[in-house]
Amino acid sequence: MSRAMRQMPGQPGRVGVAQGEAVRDLISDEAWGPPSEHPDTGLAKPKAGTGGLLEAALTRQNLLLAWKRVKANKGAAGVDELDIEQTARMLRTRWPEIRQALVQGHYRPSPVRKVMIPKPDGSQRELGIPTVTDRLIQQALLQVLQPLIDPTFSDHSHGFRPGRRAHDAVKAARTYVQSGKRVVVDVDLAKFFDRVNHDILIDRLGRRIDDAGVIRLIRAYLNAGIMDGGVAVERHLGTPQGGPLSPLLANVLLDEVDQALEARGHSFARYADDCNVYVGSIKAGERVMAYLRKLYTGLKLQINEAKSAVGSAFGRKFLGYALWLAQGREVKCAVATKALDSLKARIRQLTRRSGGRSMEQVVEKLRPYLLGWKAYFGVAQTPRVWRELDEWLRHRLRAIQLKQWRRPKTIYRELKALGATEDAARQVAGNCHRWWRNSRGVINTVLTIAYFDRLGVPRLS
Repeated sequence: MSRAMRQMPGQPGRVGVAQGEAVRDLISDEAWGPPSEHPDTGLAKPKAGTGGLLEAALTRQNLLLAWKRVKANKGAAGVDELDIEQTARMLRTRWPEIRQALVQGHYRPSPVRKVMIPKPDGSQRELGIPTVTDRLIQQALLQVLQPLIDPTFSDHSHGFRPGRRAHDAVKAARTYVQSGKRVVVDVDLAKFFDRVNHDILIDRLGRRIDDAGVIRLIRAYLNAGIMDGGVAVERHLGTPQGGPLSPLLANVLLDEVDQALEARGHSFARYADDCNVYVGSIKAGERVMAYLRKLYTGLKLQINEAKSAVGSAFGRKFLGYALWLAQGREVKCAVATKALDSLKARIRQLTRRSGGRSMEQVVEKLRPYLLGWKAYFGVAQTPRVWRELDEWLRHRLRAIQLKQWRRPKTIYRELKALGATEDAARQVAGNCHRWWRNSRGVINTVLTIAYFDRLGVPRLS
């Protein structure tokens, strides 16, 4: 790939760098990194007709940075079935041709590959996986566009932005409720990414950037269609999740609602298509809900009435979190019940006692999930819940360990080797086939917290 880049002239221009390629998983749907500029980044808007943004995106320096990000994010092949390494080999010979098509406005992106991702509620989310080449081009565009556009967004928007994350939205919500705004207007958009109107999006984008080449290329990506069952289906609505540009384009469209709410002085937090507005009464909340319906209708978007409501801020969840009133009337954060249920279901799956896996293999699968979950829900202020989860998890792991040792002699020998007393080793070995009941009580003095720490099991508490 670097050889292909060396074939390109080092064009003058200012190149913006943002960290983040594509929409990420349940815990990291964001462009990570602080909102700082690369030394070669300028926020000045290029003059109309110069083609400055596209040229900046296609400089060797910007493309190398984009390739580094695409490669780091790995990801599956698109409809061309070329993975990262295969694409790198292809670009060594074909990049000059692709670049020329981009500059002349003739480039036609490939359709995205349709992938259905199961959601915790049993439904599925549709993702569109672009080819690696298209991910590279989109990432290069993102690195130039984000430093220009992101500073114009509302401070109430927290999703898919450098230096911002879900924690910021949750903390803002907690602050509003603490101030006395105990009623929330909880809005969720129905299939937002599938219903984005291309004409409206391009119009809003054109108000922010003045580069016909970039606008034309982004329109081509929106119109590229999706490959479903071997058939390319044209799409005139939607911006499929999975491409590096989709989060930025979503914010471009939804910022119009943010600015309208801000102009009226409302207290709100938005993360992607989840928006919570905090008010002082149910009547005020109903007025805000009616206003939001009008705003979203103007963008040809639809509110999911089943998931949206006006109600007590303590009875709704936001980004997997719930709010509760602690002693002294302090508002605190907790993990929502649904998120806790999903955690337990996943842990049960990862720690099932069948499958013939060693304890080390179980921990290897469990560790990244727990670390990611802990990082996302680290704002929760419920130490007792964390302790109970840790105890429950270690109970399950002790049951696995006993079943793996299986025979009374083996259990006795292994417990003695770990420093168990004679009575403790005999008692546990004597109940060898009662895995769950036997994995609590006296065995806790041998398979201790320190034992699981040494195995690398993360603590939630």
